[in-house]
Amino acid sequence: MNRYYLAPLEGITTHIYRRAYHACFHPMNKYFTPFLVPHTKRGFNTRELNDILPENNEGMRLVPQILTNDAKGFLQTVKKLEDYGYEEVNLNLGCPSKTVVSKNRGSGFLAMPDELDRFLDEIYSGTQVRISIKTRIGKHSPDEFGRLLEIYNQYPVEELIIHPRLQQDFYKNTPNLEVFAEAVRESRNPLCYNGDIFSVTDRDRIKERFPEVKTYMMGRGILVNPGLAGELAGEEPADWDRIRRFHDQIYEDYQRISMGDKNVLFKMKELWCYLGHHFPGCEKQLKKIRKAERLDRYEAAVAEIL
Repeated sequence: MNRYYLAPLEGITTHIYRRAYHACFHPMNKYFTPFLVPHTKRGFNTRELNDILPENNEGMRLVPQILTNDAKGFLQTVKKLEDYGYEEVNLNLGCPSKTVVSKNRGSGFLAMPDELDRFLDEIYSGTQVRISIKTRIGKHSPDEFGRLLEIYNQYPVEELIIHPRLQQDFYKNTPNLEVFAEAVRESRNPLCYNGDIFSVTDRDRIKERFPEVKTYMMGRGILVNPGLAGELAGEEPADWDRIRRFHDQIYEDYQRISMGDKNVLFKMKELWCYLGHHFPGCEKQLKKIRKAERLDRYEAAVAEIL
């Protein structure tokens, strides 16, 4: 049976998004938090704590993701997460953001294979918590992946989630399925495919070429069409009433946490940057959403669409 994961997207797939998604659409087998960056504070800050609190993620199998190239900081964060009952974490080696990569974190760490090897040795020997890895195939060239896979194969990776793009690709070009095929042949660890699954046809194309792979992670595809996982599981496409319930729960929860009207509008507009692609022919209404400076005008524009 196929398994589906919700990819972490910074600032978007927070506990508020995940709870609304889980209540309204086909449940994911795993949900991943946007990355946590280790810090010297004794505990988590308010934003981090709200995102990982078990009571904010009821009924979900949640995996916190950690972004760092410092083994000590990684292990300290793992210890904090253990206090909340987490038995699995994910290492972010995939983020292509320039601000992240400039600090040799995320996919920037992939350009330093010897340092990465030492880092992995320290974190896997330093905790009993299961560690999965989300990775790209390199920073500059697909030729980098062979060495990276040799490194990953030395460790008990819970799952190796591969987005077969380079850091420099960001989200352009197409996933390199030849390199992913190398991983399917050579990986000693369980694999999960991530990248450009926006439809049943996209999933079927990957499934046909790699029948051994049963696990798929989706990010932008779900943000555009939150009913996609259901479609992949054989369900009918989500109707607009369900999408409306989903939208309204997110909207109400952002208002409930008293973040201010301006911030609520920012978060909702960010969501519509993706969700709007699911409503072709609604460009006029989507423009109204983008330009809305008050909640009542935002609500009127959304009502026109939904």
